[in-house]
Amino acid sequence: MTTATDQRHAYGYDDLPRLMGLMTGDEKHGPAATSTLDVLWVLYDRVLRVTPERRADPARDRFLLSKGHGPMAYYAVLAAKGFLPVEWLPGFGTYDSPLGHHPDRVLVPGAEIGSGSLGHGLPIAVGTTLGLRAQGRTDPAVWVLIGDAELDEGSNHEAIAFAGPAGLDRLHTVVIDNSSASHALPGGIAARFEAAGWSAVTVDGRDHAALYEAFTAPHPGRPHVVVARVEPKNA
Repeated sequence: MTTATDQRHAYGYDDLPRLMGLMTGDEKHGPAATSTLDVLWVLYDRVLRVTPERRADPARDRFLLSKGHGPMAYYAVLAAKGFLPVEWLPGFGTYDSPLGHHPDRVLVPGAEIGSGSLGHGLPIAVGTTLGLRAQGRTDPAVWVLIGDAELDEGSNHEAIAFAGPAGLDRLHTVVIDNSSASHALPGGIAARFEAAGWSAVTVDGRDHAALYEAFTAPHPGRPHVVVARVEPKNA
């Protein structure tokens, strides 16, 4: 019998649409989920230093999904990498399933935070990075994935403004830009971070090679943001 841990050897990127297809029901927020698929895969497949066996390792990298109102791609990637059983996926969103419409860190193996409400993930990531620094843990990287619409929230403005001057170089943010923000100027996301002292790069959010290069770009002394542009939400 294949265990959840063994599954990370059994599934690849091409299997993700099928895994996502196992999750049915109402309130799927399909566009929110599919917009994150390539970013999540590249992070978990090539960048993040975390495995099912290391979920409680203090030295692990932390990944925080702030864009938690569309978690199907997240669940599919976690299943593909062996954090949770594929057999859980068809129960997505049902009463007795651990896979809710918003991830619950107590119920979903590998989830670092409960998320879904806009504007919370980046401030939590700043606090997580500060906490690791206070413990003397300078090796673990903290990653947070947010949506461009979340940048309308004042909590994110404060987090961006704080992290740059604080020199939180273990903090990494990925912004999924699907043109759904109400107030952001087109092409202005990276500039907003740069003005606050961040390292910033904008790439095609479907290009795995470009994503990997952007994720691993050096940024000494500064937090790093990758703006991943995907097709418009309502296209």
